Amino acid sequence: MEANRGQNGIQLLLAAEQEAQHIVNTARNAKMARLRQAKEEADKEIAEFRAHMEAEFQRKLTESSGDSGANVKRLEHETEAKIGHLKTESSRISHDVVQMLLKHVTTVKN
Repeated sequence: MEANRGQNGIQLLLAAEQEAQHIVNTARNAKMARLRQAKEEADKEIAEFRAHMEAEFQRKLTESSGDSGANVKRLEHETEAKIGHLKTESSRISHDVVQMLLKHVTTVKN
């Protein structure tokens, strides 16, 4: 009987070990499934964030391009104003400059 009880104890231990192994494998598989799910969710969030940031970048790029057209017009206007100012100033002092140059060219120094 003692041998029979020892045999039953071993069988019970083997069965418990198999059940524990089954529980561990189930938990491991559940953990791996959850990790895969979390990775998929993170990839989805990253893709959404990237798309949002790209759209925001494109919007700002479009806005700044519109400003670029306005900047070009503003710069053209400023340039025309400066050219006009230089022309009036040059016409105002051109007679004096010509006289000064003629004086220095025609004056002979010994």
